[in-house]
Amino acid sequence: MTTTAEQMRAWTGPTILTYGFRPFFFGAALWAALAMALWVPMLSGHLTLPSSFDPVSWHVHEFLYGYLGAVIAGFLLTAVPNWTGRLPIVGWRLGLLALLWLAGRAAIAVSALLPAGVAAAVDLAFPVVLAFVIGREIVVGRNWRNLIVLAMLAVFALGNALFHWDSAQGEYAAQGYGLRLGLAAGLMMIAVIGGRIIPSFTRNWLVRRGPGRLPAPPMQTFDKLALLALLGALLLWVAGPAWLLTGGALALAGVLHALRLARWAGNRTLSEPLVLVLHAGYGFLPLGALALATESFLPGVFGTAAAQHLWMVGAIGLMTLAVMTRATLGHTGQALSAGAGTVAIYLFLGLAVLSRLAAGFWPGEASLFHTLSGLAWVAAFGGFAAVYGRLLLRLPPAKRI
Repeated sequence: MTTTAEQMRAWTGPTILTYGFRPFFFGAALWAALAMALWVPMLSGHLTLPSSFDPVSWHVHEFLYGYLGAVIAGFLLTAVPNWTGRLPIVGWRLGLLALLWLAGRAAIAVSALLPAGVAAAVDLAFPVVLAFVIGREIVVGRNWRNLIVLAMLAVFALGNALFHWDSAQGEYAAQGYGLRLGLAAGLMMIAVIGGRIIPSFTRNWLVRRGPGRLPAPPMQTFDKLALLALLGALLLWVAGPAWLLTGGALALAGVLHALRLARWAGNRTLSEPLVLVLHAGYGFLPLGALALATESFLPGVFGTAAAQHLWMVGAIGLMTLAVMTRATLGHTGQALSAGAGTVAIYLFLGLAVLSRLAAGFWPGEASLFHTLSGLAWVAAFGGFAAVYGRLLLRLPPAKRI
């Protein structure tokens, strides 16, 4: 049977096509930085794209379904072979999948110049093909445990389709069902997959540090109850974000997931940012839920958009950056430790979250805080591309195979 190493040796093309995380993590980082660099002048009215989406909806869509879609692809195309024991997709097949994602970004940017429905079809082709590829690997590998991941990916793709539908119907897609469904799917992925990897990675690191409290084992009864509470709260939020029942459900989910996080011994990881950042990223999931719950009962405290950004910039932005840095280091044979450059990009993203939240607290200074948040975001993801690009674009000399 051909091994992964043998398959990679047989590939004589660009190194970036030797594993799924390489093109998609690098592409996601570049797109995150470029899209935000475009959004800042769009927000101030100094730039207009020929997109059929209004500017805010373009910004939201390209973060959620553009950036996050690429990170999900990179993660799953790397993780699923480990889950199933099957070979990863490499070479031109991987390259074509990356080009399909890139075509979606281009089509959305110029969708006003295209016939109706063309941009949506091009954009939706990527998540549909990705779901087919991942589904085939899980089914053929009989990895039934991870069918839940395929289900969440399918819901994520459905959210993208609804986003396009909302826009086509003249609705404000940036606050429509498509946005909420896709964001809910992304948060459930963080809750499920993060609930596996955070305690596992933390335990592995702490065991080498000597005796002391270790994380609770993953997926215990409490974890399952917390996940069910979050699922119920998110379903209510998708259906009726302003309902008081939704606020109560979000508050319960926020408390349960804060307690879940506390069970993972994150306080013992302060000396290793590569592990600590996983806990920090997950922490924004309950914080976002509690902030939105507060908005349900006391409107205007945070502002709905600012509270929602705790999920989008905090939970999704920081957690994906944490996974991208760790996975890149691990899969390229580097030490699992954060250097100065890695710490800097984490701090920049933290600044982006805090600045965006500050815009909700001080609306009179919103323009300043929006700009600061955008610049910090560009620094974080541009920094990732600069610091990790050499690992993603070529094999380190000691690991050439």
